[in-house]
Amino acid sequence: MRSAAVDYAPSQAERRNFQRVRVKIYGRFMLEDRTEHPCQVVDMSPGNVAFRTDRIGMPGEKIIAYIDHIGRIEGVVTRTLQDGFAMTVIASDRKKDKLAAQLTWLANKHELDLPEDRRHERVAPRNPTSVLQLTDGRQYQCRIIDLSLSGAAIEIDVKPAIGVQVMLGTMRGQVVRHFEDGVAIEFAVIQRPETLDSEFNTPRA
Repeated sequence: MRSAAVDYAPSQAERRNFQRVRVKIYGRFMLEDRTEHPCQVVDMSPGNVAFRTDRIGMPGEKIIAYIDHIGRIEGVVTRTLQDGFAMTVIASDRKKDKLAAQLTWLANKHELDLPEDRRHERVAPRNPTSVLQLTDGRQYQCRIIDLSLSGAAIEIDVKPAIGVQVMLGTMRGQVVRHFEDGVAIEFAVIQRPETLDSEFNTPRA
């Protein structure tokens, strides 16, 4: 019977077959003291992941992370970086195979993101009132000027810094541009039309 033990380090086959993928996806992680912090994945393989974050885990510390597109992963911090840390992913072979498939999809998706984003039609929602929430919990009323499957332009009195992670309603994203009356937000994941319709009452084609 096959052992259920998990590997703490990538196998020789994994190192040969699975290269690190540079991606820009977001999530949250929990340290051993049970505090939660936002993060961005810089690169990832089925056996390792590097996070950009304000709160840095210490080598040997166990981490539980919840990452957009990927889901829940566990691991141990292997080294600290200038703006984050890297950790080894602790998972069964089956889970690592699933991660490999997810990362392949993400790598292909990211290669297509720019032209895809340009093609996404922007619409003005019938319900333009929403709330923008920052990672520290502060919330601000805002008005959606227009939005697409990949992002939104909002009119708001405050202007969070470019690159700051935010929530627009239930959509996770980051600020990518400032303009006179507000900011532009890029969603962390490409949304489905029915999701936008449910959240913002967007007009259907």
